[in-house]
Amino acid sequence: MTMYQRSFSLLSPENSLLFVIDIQERLMPAISKGDTIIFNTRRLLNSAQLLGVPIFVSEQYPQGLGATVTEIALAIPETAPVIAKKSFSICAVEEIERELEKHSASKIILCGVETHVCILQSAFDFLAMGKEVILVIDAIGSRFPIDEATAIRRLESSGVTLATAESIMFEWCGTSEHPQFKTISRLAKETSPPIIR
Repeated sequence: MTMYQRSFSLLSPENSLLFVIDIQERLMPAISKGDTIIFNTRRLLNSAQLLGVPIFVSEQYPQGLGATVTEIALAIPETAPVIAKKSFSICAVEEIERELEKHSASKIILCGVETHVCILQSAFDFLAMGKEVILVIDAIGSRFPIDEATAIRRLESSGVTLATAESIMFEWCGTSEHPQFKTISRLAKETSPPIIR
């Protein structure tokens, strides 16, 4: 009989919520490393759907900034709410408060844009709620690298955890004996598009 007990610090489908923030048509062309953000966010969405992680998507003022980019939109399951907002923090949206009440998950995973605005303000609000916030550093971005780098330093110093998309995918999976391991492994082996910026 094994004595192994999985660490509470590790992510699992049961303790996680994935938030995809404002990856929109008129924003992404200006975002540094935009193609990489879309690539890694899509892999996270695919993995979350396979493993049963609840997904939430936001769009900042979609009338002006457009809808979620097509590659991400196609990966969003029908059950995932897509929430229009004007506040920078997703936590200011009443619908999110109602949705959070339905889930007991303690860990909030954030990806999207912009790191120093909507991601940062959402992260601080989730921290204030007592949630653990995980920032997917290869699936976030800003127009200018200095804004992103400074926001990441500020968030990390305030208790936000940094992780990569692939690390999160395998944490959710947990074991090579998981029924979805081969699919997750194939997603992990996909080649990132070149950065043309």
